[in-house]
Amino acid sequence: MADLELLSVVALTHDVPEAGLVRGQVGTVVEVLGPEVFEVEFSDDNGRTYASLAIKAHELLRLHYEPLHEAA
Repeated sequence: MADLELLSVVALTHDVPEAGLVRGQVGTVVEVLGPEVFEVEFSDDNGRTYASLAIKAHELLRLHYEPLHEAA
């Protein structure tokens, strides 16, 4: 997934039970660890990190909060 970069907001596409994470949880890319591998931090509404782990790009969905282009 070439569109992932530092500070991209992402969601998990699968459960990660060993980290207590479920599909759909939202995190932020905080480090590029290698080709198609990213450190993703998961934080609560108060900004406290509850999980941080390396995740492969194909296991993430980038979220968009603005249109990618203007509507016609």
